[in-house]
Amino acid sequence: MKKILILMAFSLLFGITLNADTYRKHRVNPHPITATKFKLTDVNGNYIRTVDLTGKDFIVVSVREPGSDGEMYAVDRDGTIWWHGRISSGAGGGKLVKKNGKLVPVGGHETNSNVFHILAKRRFHMSKTHPDPSGVNNMDFELQFTPDGQALHLGHTSAMSHGCIHVGRQDISALFKWAKVGMPVIVMRGHYKQFLKKEVDQFKRDLKMYDAERGIRPDV
Repeated sequence: MKKILILMAFSLLFGITLNADTYRKHRVNPHPITATKFKLTDVNGNYIRTVDLTGKDFIVVSVREPGSDGEMYAVDRDGTIWWHGRISSGAGGGKLVKKNGKLVPVGGHETNSNVFHILAKRRFHMSKTHPDPSGVNNMDFELQFTPDGQALHLGHTSAMSHGCIHVGRQDISALFKWAKVGMPVIVMRGHYKQFLKKEVDQFKRDLKMYDAERGIRPDV
């Protein structure tokens, strides 16, 4: 019920102060302006362009190195954040190295930052590059968004990945049902705990009042 009520509680994503400028591996770094608009900068913090996803369903992932914990947000075409959950991704440590006149990321297992789109959607899947020795699928509920296999999928949110986004079962199952191939996926870096802080605090107060008026205990 708490997840569903987010539909009524959130309408806009206010700006967040990111630390992408101090993190140089990623050639493109999205910065949220509103719930549906993102400014893209390069590794030196220079403006590239603004992406406006108004009128579209999309997913936002905010990761934080070196942990690399963070959160996932599902935003509908009305600009409403209707679901969010904890995630984990790869460890920090990558660098940009110049090869043949181009900056190429090497080392580390960070998830790339940029505006992507879902390329494939698989309910059951085993990683080809990092298969589980037990033979059990380790990438179920997969939403792949890069050609080299980075994806949101079922995984332990307390364990780091090799670059994918680990999402808990309740969150990824809801996300998987809603997501479609071609849907935008925004991956950015920053202090995710500042994400929606004002709105989250207000939502908690509203929810507590809602439960109190109806005699609902918090642990039910």
